[in-house]
Amino acid sequence: MSSNPVISSDKVEGTSVYNANGDKLGSIDDLMIDKRTGLVRYAALEFGGFLGMGTDRYPIPWSMLKYDTTLDGYVVPLGADQLEKAPRYESSNEPVYSDDYGRKVYDYYGVGW
Repeated sequence: MSSNPVISSDKVEGTSVYNANGDKLGSIDDLMIDKRTGLVRYAALEFGGFLGMGTDRYPIPWSMLKYDTTLDGYVVPLGADQLEKAPRYESSNEPVYSDDYGRKVYDYYGVGW
């Protein structure tokens, strides 16, 4: 069985995200792509709310997400307490994804920029 090495962003959006214990944390709302390198920088994790209302978005460095075929979703090494304190924004108040903002997000998760 061969695996396709690429995936369309519209197939990633809506995919569930789980913690290491297999508990669902939310789903991917959007991907943020670096215009200079073409690499995905963040996945915006949608978490909380009801039917998409009142949900927050958590930018998570793309390198932290690992696809798990048994869960048919992504797994991140985050506990609920770490996610509760993580950088986030309301869907109606998207931040400016500047390099300074990116460094703060990556620093929070302890991931190299």
